[in-house]
Amino acid sequence: MKLSARTRYATRLLLDLAQHADSNNPVTTTTLSEVSGISVQFIEQILKPLKKAGLVSSVRGAAGGHMLTHGPEATSIGDVIRIMEGGIDLTHCCQDDIAKDCPRTDRCLTRVVWLRASRALARELDAITLKDVIDGTVILDDE
Repeated sequence: MKLSARTRYATRLLLDLAQHADSNNPVTTTTLSEVSGISVQFIEQILKPLKKAGLVSSVRGAAGGHMLTHGPEATSIGDVIRIMEGGIDLTHCCQDDIAKDCPRTDRCLTRVVWLRASRALARELDAITLKDVIDGTVILDDE
């Protein structure tokens, strides 16, 4: 699975918002752009699905901007990937609705491998929250 730039940037933007979560003040798109190096226009595109999913809210006006809807401990990296990528599955055949339409599902020897790997990846990504990343508690197993 290769993550899109939109997903990687969405994660960075959410982390920036999470770092400001204690202040209860919205963060402007301009500030997000300056901190992240992402253009204002692209930030607005990235924030749309995050708002629709309820992770981010926006406030209009001179003191407006964007903020997390919930605390950083309530959002996992898996949540972000599902919103931005449409899922975490390594292959299309791992998605139940698509697998039913695949003529090879019943005799495919590799599907179980992709399912197992997709589920392991989902478990790991769901176990990491924005708070974990900010707190620096995410470590590699071999460390």
